[in-house]
Amino acid sequence: MRGWAGWTAPHAPRPLLLIGRAFDGQPAAPGNGQMLALQASNRALVDRCHALALAQGGHCEGPPALRAHYHPDYYGAYFRDLDGNKLGVCCHRAE
Repeated sequence: MRGWAGWTAPHAPRPLLLIGRAFDGQPAAPGNGQMLALQASNRALVDRCHALALAQGGHCEGPPALRAHYHPDYYGAYFRDLDGNKLGVCCHRAE
């Protein structure tokens, strides 16, 4: 059992919705156990989004980096907004 379920539109390359346990194993709570993830067209856009979020007062939850535990080309960054919501920006393209 994977511990999560996903939904994908026919012929889509990636899931559009995933539901699962909190990644850190802690109980789900506001800001932990849910995350909005946005897909960027390139890695430079991931970098810019993360920098902009921090410049506006957001908190870093993971700097832009390759994250091979997802797949070899997954480049992502994570941050929390001023209300504590976790967001991510990622690029799946090899560059």
